[in-house]
Amino acid sequence: MSISIEEVDRIAKLSRLKFTDDEKQKLQSEMSDILGYVDQLKKIEGKIPSLDMSQQDGINLMRDDVVEITSEPEEFLHQAPGREGNYIKVKSVLE
Repeated sequence: MSISIEEVDRIAKLSRLKFTDDEKQKLQSEMSDILGYVDQLKKIEGKIPSLDMSQQDGINLMRDDVVEITSEPEEFLHQAPGREGNYIKVKSVLE
């Protein structure tokens, strides 16, 4: 499936983006390739077994969600490279 330059313009307008003519040509090609790939996927739909266990006669292999204490918080804090009170100290992310 191919997409026209007019459709690229419409998508750009809806997205509030501006593109040069060269960028529009590139986007047209890339979007057409993506839609072609989606068309290929549609052709094989239904030929791949579903992974949804609710539609199969399978069993739930997930374990129960149970809280388990694995170790004391002090053990984790002792391993941290920096510490401030009961918190791990890290480098500043925002300056």
